[in-house]
Amino acid sequence: MQWPTFNVRPYVCGGIGHLDESALETLRGAGPRVRPALQAPEAALFSSSPLPPYRRDERTWAFAWGERRPVGAGAWITVAEEFETPGLIDEGGRVVLHSGGLGLVDLYYLFKDGAVYFSSLLEPLLSLARAPYEVNWDAWASIIQLTFPLRDDTPYAQVKRLAGASALVFDRASGRISTERTLPRWLREEPFEAGRTAGEILEILHDVYKEFDGRPLLVPVSGGYDSRLLCSVAVARGADVESWTTSPDDGTDTDIAFARAITRELGVRHRVIAQDAAAYPDDALAVARRLEFLTPHHAWYSPFAREVHQAGRTLVDGLAGGPLLKNFMVSGAALEASTQAERKAALLGSLALGAPSVPFLSEEASDWIGSSVRAAFAQATSMLNGHRAELPLSVLHTRTARGIARSPVNLVGPEVSFAAPFMHPAFFDAALSVGVARKAQGRFYRELLHAANPRVAALPSTNVVKQPLQRVPLRSAAAPAREYGHRMLTRVATLVPSLLSEPLHGVVADGPDALTRFNGWNDRFWVRSLVLFGAWLGDYETRLTELAPPWA
Repeated sequence: MQWPTFNVRPYVCGGIGHLDESALETLRGAGPRVRPALQAPEAALFSSSPLPPYRRDERTWAFAWGERRPVGAGAWITVAEEFETPGLIDEGGRVVLHSGGLGLVDLYYLFKDGAVYFSSLLEPLLSLARAPYEVNWDAWASIIQLTFPLRDDTPYAQVKRLAGASALVFDRASGRISTERTLPRWLREEPFEAGRTAGEILEILHDVYKEFDGRPLLVPVSGGYDSRLLCSVAVARGADVESWTTSPDDGTDTDIAFARAITRELGVRHRVIAQDAAAYPDDALAVARRLEFLTPHHAWYSPFAREVHQAGRTLVDGLAGGPLLKNFMVSGAALEASTQAERKAALLGSLALGAPSVPFLSEEASDWIGSSVRAAFAQATSMLNGHRAELPLSVLHTRTARGIARSPVNLVGPEVSFAAPFMHPAFFDAALSVGVARKAQGRFYRELLHAANPRVAALPSTNVVKQPLQRVPLRSAAAPAREYGHRMLTRVATLVPSLLSEPLHGVVADGPDALTRFNGWNDRFWVRSLVLFGAWLGDYETRLTELAPPWA
C-alpha cells in the first residue's frame, strides 16, 4: 500500500477501552509509521508526526488532529463543530473519541473484545478484522447509486466510519463503550431569517480571510460562482494569489475558457493543468485506492492534486458553497413539497444517479439497492427533519461530507494545507440563515458576486450557460479509459453476475468499444460507479467472504 505523505495533517491510530497490546501493535504495524502521542490506562494514541495535546492538566488531556486546532478547554461537540476536527479527550471519568461536526476528516473504527480501535485510514483496521472480510452491501448500494456511502457504512461490515457530530465514549466506572450522537450547533440553534444583505455576508467572508493573511494562496478558478467569489475576495484583500484551472472532464472544458476571462479581469497569474487521456486508467485507480473505494468521484482531479503538492501554497477550496449559497442539488420539487415524505423523496431523487439509457442493474438488484438507499438516506438525514434549513443541510451532511470533500481533504491534504472559507463557523452560520427562497435560481449568489466584484460577476458562468457549448473529447471515455472500464466491468460481471442487467452483460460481452454508447451524463456516472466496484473486487477478492449479495 502506498500511503499519502502526512505533511500537514497527521495519520493517527490507537484505541480506547480494554485494550490488547498485541492488537495495538498489529494496528501500528499495518499503516504508516507512527510514534506514541499518548499511552494511558484505557487509551492509546499514535501519530505520524509530533502531536502535542491542546489541553493538559493533572486529570485531563485533549488531542485534535485537524488543520484548525482548538486552544484550551471545551466540550467535545464544541471542538468538533467549531474546528471540524476529530479528537481524543480524557475527561477523568470517561475517554471520548469524537469526529468533526460534519465528519469531513475521516475517522474509522472497529470493535474488538471490549475495546474500540481507530485509525484515520480504513485499510490498517482491516488487520484487526475477521478474515475473510464480510461485505457491507448497504455501503455498496449507496456508493453505486449515490456515488458515496451513508451513515457509518464502509465496504466492510466490521469497520465503520464515525459519522459527524458523533463520539465513542469509554466509561471508566462501568467499563463499557457507548455511542454518543448529538446535534451540532447549526441544529441546536436553528438559524432564522435575519435579513442579512449580500454586503453583510461578504464582510463576514473578508473577516474569515484574515486567518490566511500573509500566506501565498492558490485559488483554483473554474467557470462557476464559488471560485470566482473566493478569488475576488483574495485579490481585494491584496493577497499573493495564483490561480489554476483544469478540465473537469465534463465534455465541454467551458471552465477553462471562462476561468481565463475571470483571472484576466482580476489580474491574477493563471495556469491550466493539462490532462492526458492515456494516464486516465492509472489516475482513476490511484484515486480509487487513495479514497479507499468510497466514491467514484475525483479521477479528473488527480493531475491537479499532484501539482498542488508541489506549489508551496495554501489551497483555497469552495467546499460547501453550492448548498450554502445557491440551493445546489435542491430541486424545485423539494422546495415545493408539502410533506416530509415528498421532500425527502425529491431530495434523494436529486442526489441519486438518474436513469441510464438502458438498465444497468438487474431488476432484483435495482429493487434491493433502491430500498437500501432510501432507508439509509432517511436515517442519515432524520435529525434534519423539519429544520428550517433541512434541504441544504441534507446535501451538506451527505453528498458534501461523504463525496465532494474528498478532493481537498484526501487528495490535496494531508500533504498540503487547504482552506475552506465557506465552512468557517461564522460564514457557515450566516449563509445558513439566508432562507432557501432567497437563494432560488442563484439570485442571492448573484447579489453576493456583484457586491464582491461587479465586473467579474458579469462574466459568463458555467452556472448560467447561455451560449452553445463546444464539445471536447472526454478523457474518461477515450480508448484507454474504455479498456480499463471494460476490464473492471468484466470482473463485476464474472464475480457478481446478478448485479448487472442482461443489456449490460451484452455490452460487456461486446468488448471495450461497446462502451462508446454510454456518453450521456447519467450513463457515465453509472459506468464509473460500477467500474469502482470492479476495481475494489480486483484488490480485495481473495480477502472477501463468498460474494452472495442479498438480492440473489
